[in-house]
Amino acid sequence: MEPESQSHSAGDAKWFHVVFNTYGTWLPGDPRGFRTRHHREHVDGDYRSPPPPGIYEERHARSRSLLRKSPIRLNEAQRATALETIVQKLRERRTIPVAVAVGAEHVHIVLKCPPQFVNKFIGQAKKNASFALSDEGIPGKVWAKGCRATPVKDRSHQLNAVRCVLRHESSRAAVWRYSAPHATEEVGPSTPFGSPPHSG
Repeated sequence: MEPESQSHSAGDAKWFHVVFNTYGTWLPGDPRGFRTRHHREHVDGDYRSPPPPGIYEERHARSRSLLRKSPIRLNEAQRATALETIVQKLRERRTIPVAVAVGAEHVHIVLKCPPQFVNKFIGQAKKNASFALSDEGIPGKVWAKGCRATPVKDRSHQLNAVRCVLRHESSRAAVWRYSAPHATEEVGPSTPFGSPPHSG
């Protein structure tokens, strides 16, 4: 059997905007809004429209009390390391990342990937970054569980997602952007939304 990184074709791939957080920085009950794992429970509000103040205060306090270590906030050097190793692993898996931003508490990625492998490949990228960050003073768990992978609907959505990711550079995130044709040459034709978008 071929490994996943070689067996999928470019025709299988779809665009996604992926977001995940560092450990302990966005918990159930967070006043900014939150979602339960696999959406098992209805929660009022979200990060765009936060719930009423105080409504989940007790839940948030309980979530903080269950943490096994302090929340992880990456310094600038750690962000750069995480960025490099995340991009490296994603490209090894023959996905096409076109924009990646690593902030102190969260990571944004726009990439093309077969839907059945998104969670697995992102998990491998997180593991790769965790291993590198262990040499920079962060032993053990670095990332929160899972990720949010939002399918990109069309070309306009794709461009907006890329711009959203690149804007994090203004808040001192470490940012990587697609700048050469090698990714499409390795994987094959681009998906229905056209060539990998430029930053402008």
